[in-house]
Amino acid sequence: MRYRTLGGTGMEVSSHCLGTMMFGSAGNPDHEDSIRIIHAALDAGINFVDTADMYSAGESEEIVGAALKGRRDDVILATKGHFPLDDDNVRNRRGNSRRWITRAVEDSLRRLDTDWIDLYQVHRPDHTTDLEETLWALSDLVSAGKIRAFGCSAFPAEELVEAYHVSERRGYGRFRTNQPVYSMIARGIERTILPVCHRLGMGVLTYSPLAFGFLSGKIRKDQPIDLSTGRAAMFPARFDPSLPGNAAKYDAVEQLLTVAEDLGVTLPELALAFVTSHPAVTSVISGPRTMDQLTGLLKAADLTLDDKTLDRIDEIVPPGTDLYQAVWAADPPSLTDITQRRHPSDR
Repeated sequence: MRYRTLGGTGMEVSSHCLGTMMFGSAGNPDHEDSIRIIHAALDAGINFVDTADMYSAGESEEIVGAALKGRRDDVILATKGHFPLDDDNVRNRRGNSRRWITRAVEDSLRRLDTDWIDLYQVHRPDHTTDLEETLWALSDLVSAGKIRAFGCSAFPAEELVEAYHVSERRGYGRFRTNQPVYSMIARGIERTILPVCHRLGMGVLTYSPLAFGFLSGKIRKDQPIDLSTGRAAMFPARFDPSLPGNAAKYDAVEQLLTVAEDLGVTLPELALAFVTSHPAVTSVISGPRTMDQLTGLLKAADLTLDDKTLDRIDEIVPPGTDLYQAVWAADPPSLTDITQRRHPSDR
């Protein structure tokens, strides 16, 4: 296992981070089995664990807290807040306001059964709250000893730059990390986000390295796919091979499988090694649901891709190209929120 410094914080983290989104009712509901998977990851050298309060409505944090008993000092623990946990009562219980962040951190500390969080991240941008308000609240939480450092997730390049200047101007702490989508078929962040993070000295924790299952090796061109179960059932339009927009994804997967076979590795191993090869990436988050999935992911920990292999991947999916975008990373609110595109008097 390789280790890297996390965004100038001085904390050393493994280049592979254990994501825990699949622990709890949304994935693996067996707490004891999930704890065994976490322990196996730690025993293999992973010292970085990422969770969020929204994962199974707090259940994932409770599982992680139970798993880290007796091992807390050896783990860099990251969690996130922003989304509401109660669909029936969301007013003022979501977003990046001081009011909600302060409450969310206290709730996460309780569920995680810990006195501090090493890295607290705002899960998404909040365009109803000034960045100054968010950074002020997070800086106070550092001073209070509740969190050690803070970062963000899925922030566009322009908001990373804005946040940096707000911190400089007001004397607040700054975002030390960003958590974007990145994979061999979702390379859009290479255009601006990765260069900006590198320039600002931010750590980058990428997620969805298998492109929501497209790079798992199980989804193949000209092979039947069940659109009624799993992730394909959630977003059928992103997997349906009959749709023209998906043809490029399936073609790329077949070519990338050839690259993996020539190296004698699996497609997931190639996918994980590709992500960690970028100099701006600190750690890649993988979220196994079973022990077998973890075992497969760990095989990629020591795999290094040479220039020839990376050149072949570039030929298949050119740098900066998005063949696949996560639903939550596709378009900013300036495009999807009608109130940001039309004057109130015109509606």
